[in-house]
Amino acid sequence: MQTIKRSWTINGTHYEVETAPLRRLLDVLREDLRLTGTKEGCGEGECGACTVMVDGEPVLACLLAAGQVPDGAQLTTVEGLEHTPGGRVLQEAYAELGAAQCGFCIPGMIVSSYALLQRGGTVDAAAIREAHAGNICRCTGYKKIVAAIELAAERWPTAGTGK
Repeated sequence: MQTIKRSWTINGTHYEVETAPLRRLLDVLREDLRLTGTKEGCGEGECGACTVMVDGEPVLACLLAAGQVPDGAQLTTVEGLEHTPGGRVLQEAYAELGAAQCGFCIPGMIVSSYALLQRGGTVDAAAIREAHAGNICRCTGYKKIVAAIELAAERWPTAGTGK
């Protein structure tokens, strides 16, 4: 079996990975690296539970082969957002407004929300819905999720503010 070697920084930690090039990034993260916050929902790219960021862009880890992630890439999973000011703001807003119930979709929602807010620019209901078009929530409904992201946008830490 052919394998590839990759050097990635995931959540600020350096990893050397050796795996089959067509193996899903989701499986490498969950099984090899034990980063189990990223969930597998549908396994077909329709639910968004497996959303992670690769070089700052949200991607579906169930659809991305490990060989497609370049050597030297910066990956961020939901675990990596836990200790960031923006990640805390999002988690608090989701909790405060009851935007999470079963929690299965929330890791992907949080990563997609973080990517949207990190980009800056207009954060209104339309932009939020567009940024989360690939994320499905069957329990909470989107009204509370949109409200939580709007609240997080108001509280979003910006450079130089001390937040």
